[in-house]
Amino acid sequence: MKLNTKVRYGLRAMLDIEKNFHGKGILQKEISQRQDISLKYLDSIITGLRNGGLIINTGGKGSGYKLAKPASRIYVYDIYRAFEPELTLVNCLCDSMECNRTGLCPAKDFWFELNIHLKSLMQNISLKQVMDGTFKF
Repeated sequence: MKLNTKVRYGLRAMLDIEKNFHGKGILQKEISQRQDISLKYLDSIITGLRNGGLIINTGGKGSGYKLAKPASRIYVYDIYRAFEPELTLVNCLCDSMECNRTGLCPAKDFWFELNIHLKSLMQNISLKQVMDGTFKF
């Protein structure tokens, strides 16, 4: 499994906003420079984070961004969901997919349990824990 770039860069952008926010909104160009992400690509990441309810503008146009809620209440899975549908490690776990091996494949139970554990892990590690390095596996 490989997380897409928007998820990875989204986490970096969120960490950057948290680290550098001191009462004044963080400008997109500042994030771009510090994180070495092109402004054009960062624009789509910022849109996803905004639409996901994770960041908000501090004022009008050009005012910068801040977290929509405390970092302790934003979880890695929230960032993942800003860019991806529900986590499914393998296709046979998708509701929309019909697997002709259902009932015959002992591996499906393994993938199902692994999916549950990974999702739970992501749902229980906050942005603050990532920032502080206090997360536990």
